[in-house]
Amino acid sequence: MKTITVLLAVAALALAASSPADAKGCLKGAVVGGVAGHYAGHHGLLGAAAGCLYGRHRAKEQQVQQERQHQHSQETDVGQTGM
Repeated sequence: MKTITVLLAVAALALAASSPADAKGCLKGAVVGGVAGHYAGHHGLLGAAAGCLYGRHRAKEQQVQQERQHQHSQETDVGQTGM
């Protein structure tokens, strides 16, 4: 019963990936989490699901940070040429 629940949760997480950055983070996190979960008590699927969530969160944070840096560099460029 637990296996079915975990498989459904992993499938829902996989379908929820909405952008390439999220999917990339999910895949990397799932691999690391799956390995860690396997060695921490044979809970590879649970670790993969947790790793996917963390990977998506981290990838989204990095994307937002890059967008802020890009926006800040554009504002700085406009301020220098406007003088």
